[in-house]
Amino acid sequence: MILTVPKDDTLYPTLGGQVCDFIEQNLVYGPGDLKGLPVLLDDDKKGLIYRMYEVQPKGHEFAGRRRFKRVGLSLAKGLAKTELSAMLAACELHPEAPVRCTGFTKRGEPIGGPVTDPYIPMVAFSEEQSDELAYTALKQIIELGHLKDDFDVGLERILRKKGDGKAVSLSSNPDGRDGARTTFCIFDETHRWTLPRLRRAHQVMLANLSKRMLADPWGLEITTAPEPGAGSVAEATMEYAKAVDAGKVADSNLFYFHLQASDNHDLTTSAGVRAAVIEASGTAAAWRDINGIVSMWSDPTGDKAYLERVYTNRLVQSSTQAFNIEAWRLLAKPVSPVQPGDAIVLGFDGAMFHDSTALVATHIKTGYQWVIGLWARPTTLRPEEEWRVPAEEVDRLVQETFARYAVLRMYADPPYWETWISTWIGKYGKDRVHEWYTNRYRQMAFALRSFKQAIKEGTISHGGDPEVTRHIGNSRRDDRGGMRDETGESLWVIRKDRADSPHKIDAAMASVLSWEARNDAIAGGAQVDREPQLFFAGGR
Repeated sequence: MILTVPKDDTLYPTLGGQVCDFIEQNLVYGPGDLKGLPVLLDDDKKGLIYRMYEVQPKGHEFAGRRRFKRVGLSLAKGLAKTELSAMLAACELHPEAPVRCTGFTKRGEPIGGPVTDPYIPMVAFSEEQSDELAYTALKQIIELGHLKDDFDVGLERILRKKGDGKAVSLSSNPDGRDGARTTFCIFDETHRWTLPRLRRAHQVMLANLSKRMLADPWGLEITTAPEPGAGSVAEATMEYAKAVDAGKVADSNLFYFHLQASDNHDLTTSAGVRAAVIEASGTAAAWRDINGIVSMWSDPTGDKAYLERVYTNRLVQSSTQAFNIEAWRLLAKPVSPVQPGDAIVLGFDGAMFHDSTALVATHIKTGYQWVIGLWARPTTLRPEEEWRVPAEEVDRLVQETFARYAVLRMYADPPYWETWISTWIGKYGKDRVHEWYTNRYRQMAFALRSFKQAIKEGTISHGGDPEVTRHIGNSRRDDRGGMRDETGESLWVIRKDRADSPHKIDAAMASVLSWEARNDAIAGGAQVDREPQLFFAGGR
C-alpha cells in the first residue's frame, strides 16, 4: 500500500538520472555491512530520486526550478533511508554534482550543475544524536570514497575545499538557526520529533528555505511510520499530505511517499508476517533480512505493536497508549451543536507551574466536547524562566461559562487549586461544583473505561482541538498493581510516559472528568433527547 502525493501522471523533466549516476559513480556505502563498497541503488531508491529532482519544464514560467521544495519519505525500519539522505547531502554539497538545473538541451532535457555556496544543516532529534544518524553516514561516505580530497571533514562540519559551502551536524535548536541561509536541509527520524521545541525547530528550519531563491532550496524529512497521537512532526506531515491528497489543501511544492504493508495480512501467522514485511520492503526485500525480522514476532516478550509499526510501516498505536487516537480523530465535528443556555458539564484538571491546566465542557444533549481553556508553559521560554498558570484568567473563563450555559456539574481535581475550587463551590453551589480527586485510582479507572467505551461506540464527539488530541495520544496505561473489577477484568489509570515528561495529559484528564460528569448528570435525571429547563448562574 502506497500513499504518494501528488498523484498526477504528468511527466516532468528530472535531474534524477544524473544524480543517480553521480551517486553510483562516486559514492560508497557508509556504516554497515557494505561499508566502503561502491553504491548500487535499488529501483525504489532510483524512483524516489527521480521524483525528488523533478524540475519545471522548458517554457514554463519557472523553467528549471525544482518542482518540490518539501519532501517527506516514510519507509520501514532498515531500508537505509537515513543513508539515502546522506548520499543526497553529499551530492548537494559537492562542487560538481548535477543537483540544480542550469539550462536545457534542445530536446528539453535539463542540464545539471552544482549549488553555489551550499549550506546543509542535518538536524537530529536530540543533542546526543546530533552527530549520529545522517551526519555520521555522510562523514563516512565522504571519508571512505574517492571524493574525500574535495572536502575538509570535521566532527561537526564538512567544508568544500573548492569554493564556499558546508554541511553541519545540528541538534534541533531553532533559536540558533533563525538566520540560516539553507540550501538543503535534512530532518532525520521525525517520528521522534514529539516535543514542542522540536516541532518549532521544524517550522523554523522550513521557513529558512525561503531565504535563498536562486539556490532553489529544499527540505527532506525522513521517518518510519509515526505512532498515532504522539504529536510528532512525522505525524503532522502525514496529515498534511493526506489533506493535500484529498484536495483540502492546494500545495504543488510537496512530494510525500509512504510505503506500508496493506491490511490484508494476518500477523498472527509467520506467513502473514513475512508477506507484510516483504510488501513494506519494496525492492529492498531482495537484500533485507526478512527471516530475522519475521523471527522477532515469535518472541513472547516482544512488543507486537512496535514491530508492526517499524517493520511493516503501518500507523499502529503503542501497546501502552490508553486510547484509540485514530478513532478519536474520526469523532471530530467541524460545527458545534451547542447553543447559549444549553445544559453542559465541565471537567477541570491541572497544576500551577510545570504541567498544563485544562477546562473541558461536554454538551449534555449530544455528548459533544470542546475546550473552554487550555494553559501550558510557552515553548519559547527558556528552562530557567519562571511561569505559572494565570489563575485569574482561569477563574474568569469559569465565570463566563457558568453565565453562558446551564452548567449542571463541574468535576475538578483539587491539588494546587483548592482555594479556587472552594471559591467556585461558594459561588455556584456544592451540588454543581464537585471536588473529584483523580488519585482515587479505582474510581478513576471506571471513569476512564467509560470514556474509552464512548470513543469506541462513537457516543462522544469533539471540536477537534489538536492539543486535546495530543494529550489523549500522550496518555499511557498504568495498571497500578493489577487492579481488577468484580468480574476479574483489568482496571487501569493513565499517566505520562515518565514523571518528568514534557508530554502533557491534563486535557485528556479534564475530558475524562467532563465525560464522567455528563454520565452522572444523566443518571441524576438530565435528558439527552431534549434540553431540560434549568436555572442559570447568577441566581436566575
